Amino acid sequence: MSGNIRLLSDTLAAAKAEGRAALIAYLPAGFPTVDGGIEAIKAAFDGGADIVEVGLPHSDPVLDGPVIQTADDIALRGGVKIADVMRTVREAHAATGKPVLVMTYWNPIDRYGVERFTAELAEAGGAGCILPDLPVQEAGLWREHAEKHGLATVFVVAPSSKDARLAEITKVGTGFVYAASLMGVTGTRASVGAQAQDLVERTRATTDTPVCVGLGVSNAQQAAEVARFADGVIVGSAFVKGMLDAPDDAAGVEAVRVLAGELAKGVRGQA
Repeated sequence: MSGNIRLLSDTLAAAKAEGRAALIAYLPAGFPTVDGGIEAIKAAFDGGADIVEVGLPHSDPVLDGPVIQTADDIALRGGVKIADVMRTVREAHAATGKPVLVMTYWNPIDRYGVERFTAELAEAGGAGCILPDLPVQEAGLWREHAEKHGLATVFVVAPSSKDARLAEITKVGTGFVYAASLMGVTGTRASVGAQAQDLVERTRATTDTPVCVGLGVSNAQQAAEVARFADGVIVGSAFVKGMLDAPDDAAGVEAVRVLAGELAKGVRGQA
């Protein structure tokens, strides 16, 4: 069965045709529970997210800040497995018909088996994977199986990436390019900064693939700011923080829905 890279590309193109950036939400699988995580993703879509990244909880993250680390720890203590991540993708996509990706570090895929992982992700209706710690020069095996199964391979670029490196990454990445707006880990920031716009411009000089910006966007005003120069706005920690701060799981799901609605207005310039 083929994955949904085409749905991902069509969704980004549709947002561009509307003269706006796409809203991409990130939520970890298994947080606060597997069922609760699935409901949160549905709420993000219901509120206005165009695309959702499902985080595969990992015990040794390099990109995730304290908020997402806390959620991952809750999920891991709850016994979340890769099968639960696949179930999350399957049920979220089946319920909404919208593109769902997995964001994961390389080690869990390597241990699980690349062929097995890509086949199961495609079967679940997944659109692809974001792989923040997989070097392009070591991605041949992954790319081979992802292409075979119709999955996007999204690489991360950073402000420190030189122009030649950007070209190397964008030459082989598919779906979209994840532009990290600043050096450091995920988390909400008071401002997103000019580094992000410079990175988007330099990345666009190397590719026609959409460039989406993450790390630091937490409210509608910041989403509107980033949407003026990026193809997509990625928000993660703000969603997770809303769930962590909620008095119960139902309130956490509602917080996700409300924030997605506010951010959806932001990417449309209505904030």
